[in-house]
Amino acid sequence: MYKSFVDFLKDKHKICIIQAENPDGDSLGSAIALDYLISLNANNSPEISLYCPVDIPKYLHYFSDWSRVENEFDWRADGYIIVDTAAEVLLSKLLEDSAIQNKLNTTPTFVLDHHETEDNLPFPHEKIIEPLPACCDLIYKIIVSENLKLDRDIAKNLIYGILSDTLGLTSSSSTPDTFRDIANLLEKGNLDIATLEEARREFSKKSPRILDYKADLIKKIDYSLDGILATVHITWEEIREFSDEYNPNVLILEELRLTEGVEVAVAVKTYPDGKVTGKIRTSKPIADQIAGYYGGGGHPFAAGFRTYDISYEDIIRDLVKITPELLNSLETEENHA
Repeated sequence: MYKSFVDFLKDKHKICIIQAENPDGDSLGSAIALDYLISLNANNSPEISLYCPVDIPKYLHYFSDWSRVENEFDWRADGYIIVDTAAEVLLSKLLEDSAIQNKLNTTPTFVLDHHETEDNLPFPHEKIIEPLPACCDLIYKIIVSENLKLDRDIAKNLIYGILSDTLGLTSSSSTPDTFRDIANLLEKGNLDIATLEEARREFSKKSPRILDYKADLIKKIDYSLDGILATVHITWEEIREFSDEYNPNVLILEELRLTEGVEVAVAVKTYPDGKVTGKIRTSKPIADQIAGYYGGGGHPFAAGFRTYDISYEDIIRDLVKITPELLNSLETEENHA
């Protein structure tokens, strides 16, 4: 299965690696690691470009090569690699340009993803989609399976990506294999995890302005269903003012998830064009099912969605309805197990 990716690279001279429009540590780590991996292993030394339709947020600038990611689509590529998503909705900004979609229709494209959501990309592509804690974990498994060369830069970015998507190996998706993969990457890259974490923490520091905004977000939290459901509305004005410095979702979601009594936490962003996005964290494995109600998806404990022309109030009504239904269904399944 993994050999298909190595075969894809063989005749390419210009490869563009694409992230979705919601870049995170796993997508960024995957893109940068692939850049180094292809350059180190490909016999034909292809030129590599990194593309994301939005700016890489400042809290991810601990990735030393983040600035290599460009906002300009690379039309010259003879091969595209999409990392960390196989969902059309997460590439909507890209695909709304008919010329770009036509380019993807006519140019070999390969998708690497670790989410269990349905692959619904509207253009021909090869793919490796395997349910794993992170896309970076999938890339490491390809390296091991295909005996590819690995260096310090590849290892560092893969580690950062895995740690990002597993919340520092504390999420339920982390398995003994995940820990072994991190240990192997540290050893092969001659890396020290304390040094890596120090760099990440330095860029995760918040300015007094962002800390004040976090306090405002906390005050805006809505609790429903006797405190089981916690939601917060992030407006366009807030997105425009603060997102470049710190993603509001990142600021508030862990606070919501760790609040006593809360089992479902949802941060909802609304945009002037009618777009609405939601990030979901849960203590029970129903996050992907909640996201699926709006055509989204993700992991059982962490998922997201994007929809259009629905108000924050309507989303709250939906969540108040479907959350107890899903929790009750899960409890019934567990009792029958």
